[in-house]
Amino acid sequence: QVQLVQSGGGLEQPGGSLRLSCVTSGITFNAYTMGWFRQAPGKDREFVLAISGTGRYTYYPKTVNGRFTIFRDNVKDTVYLQMNNLEPDDTAVYYCAASHITAFTNDYYRYAQAYDDWGQGTQVTVSS
Repeated sequence: QVQLVQSGGGLEQPGGSLRLSCVTSGITFNAYTMGWFRQAPGKDREFVLAISGTGRYTYYPKTVNGRFTIFRDNVKDTVYLQMNNLEPDDTAVYYCAASHITAFTNDYYRYAQAYDDWGQGTQVTVSS
């Protein structure tokens, strides 16, 4: 049984930092591309970042904000999203996701359909 269990998130002031974690089980973690998406109220789910199984490659959205970093620990079967200099527009529910795809074409990693399994979501609210 595949499980992606998220932690972290919460309320943070603008300019602050948060780190989200996603612990996986039931998959060969280092064989999976891991991604983060977010969904704000009334908006579509949005691709944030993804990382290859080895951690060698990071996959970016069309517009790179430079404030977020993705990294993974293949010993702990965990992927992280480090978010710095948070802005109110970062407020959303954040989801981690696992994809068995290791070679993407046409930036397919940016699409939710590329991912097989999802975390439960965690709320991030940026507000003063």
